[in-house]
Amino acid sequence: MPWDGEVANPIEEFSRVRAELGDTFAIEAPDTTYLFLFSPAGVQAFYAVEEAVASKGIADWQMLRRKLPDELFLDRRTFPHDLFARDDVAAYLDLVRDVLATTRAELGDDGDFDVFSFTRRLGHRIGLTTWAGPCGQPGARLDALIEALDALDGAAAFVEPGGMQEIAANGKATEYAALARAEELIAEAIAERDAEPVRFEDHFQRIVDAWAGEPNRAQGIARDVVLVHLGSMSNLFAALGWYLIDVVSRPAVLAAVRAGDRDVAERSALESLRLSQRSVMMRAVSKPCVIDDGTTQYSVERGVTLATLLPLTNTEGLDLEQWDPDRWQRRRLRADRLPAARELVTTFGHGPHTCPAQPFSLSVMTESVMDLVGHYDFTPHFASPTPVPGQIGGVARASTPCPMTYQARPSPHPSRREERRPSRELTRAELAERAARQ
Repeated sequence: MPWDGEVANPIEEFSRVRAELGDTFAIEAPDTTYLFLFSPAGVQAFYAVEEAVASKGIADWQMLRRKLPDELFLDRRTFPHDLFARDDVAAYLDLVRDVLATTRAELGDDGDFDVFSFTRRLGHRIGLTTWAGPCGQPGARLDALIEALDALDGAAAFVEPGGMQEIAANGKATEYAALARAEELIAEAIAERDAEPVRFEDHFQRIVDAWAGEPNRAQGIARDVVLVHLGSMSNLFAALGWYLIDVVSRPAVLAAVRAGDRDVAERSALESLRLSQRSVMMRAVSKPCVIDDGTTQYSVERGVTLATLLPLTNTEGLDLEQWDPDRWQRRRLRADRLPAARELVTTFGHGPHTCPAQPFSLSVMTESVMDLVGHYDFTPHFASPTPVPGQIGGVARASTPCPMTYQARPSPHPSRREERRPSRELTRAELAERAARQ
């Protein structure tokens, strides 16, 4: 596997092995045996097996801990699924719009940026504003916290899997230093929150309250914030980048999104995410089970890892290699565009394994792109971007820079929402007043 030794292009290598060995094959690795499943029945079985029997959570943890300090996973009290109920997502959108307004004020009327650098910073700001309150406010602390989070980023475990052996050899020294820095910066925000004369009712306060009375309170809060952020945002910025590129490069879709067609916008987001997937989906078997791939039944022992690979299944048959938002009806593939098994095409997972952040992620993606293309004309200055060849997991990162220039569009009649939303940092008094209103 790529994290056990260097593999120049894992996706191509798996495609070659599959062509040679068929839709079901095993790979023996130092720490486990991987049973890969690609047939319609095999992929259905992959998703159907119960979490208590074959755990996606454990498999994800096993991958991420190659990069992240083990302590980050211990004694957590807040997890991503705790913050993404339907009512939560509705409450987040006002914060997202505030961040977008501030971002536009910083961009000004014209300029240029690298798409994925821009969306990475935007993703950080949206996430930190949403569940870390004052940590998302513009300033030196935000910049320093973004730097620490980028150094911690667990996504490197699958974006640069070949580098995991060096990280292990160094005892994760860079990662431990980044975690300590993040804890220090978040502790400052906790102290500011404690000094406020009113009680806040935002999502940061939920995390703060979960550690009330604990002697290691500040560290616990900080690590909850970091884990929620890394778990929720590590792929969103990349998905947002591909989505912006796809919309800007298609005039008919761009016109519909600018006209406020949220249905087209969301279906386009799903399509961009489908084609940018590089995820290896894995499930760590904790109890013996039987997996039927439609041809053979396999007795799978504890310690084996079940796996499938989305960049292969997401693009096979029914013109799935083409970008086409019309293949979606709301958030599901249209009946006449289904492959042999619905599970063969995945954006946010299936059934109990659907990502809890799906509503949040789609809302952030559509809100961001609708806002940006509504206010700016964008001109790409790059050829068709390609994924990092060594990546296996998550949403593709671009292998080369993707520069764009932008120019403000005429806006003689700003919306009422924009008229009452200042493009500046809110003062503590204003934040307290908003919290009191909530």
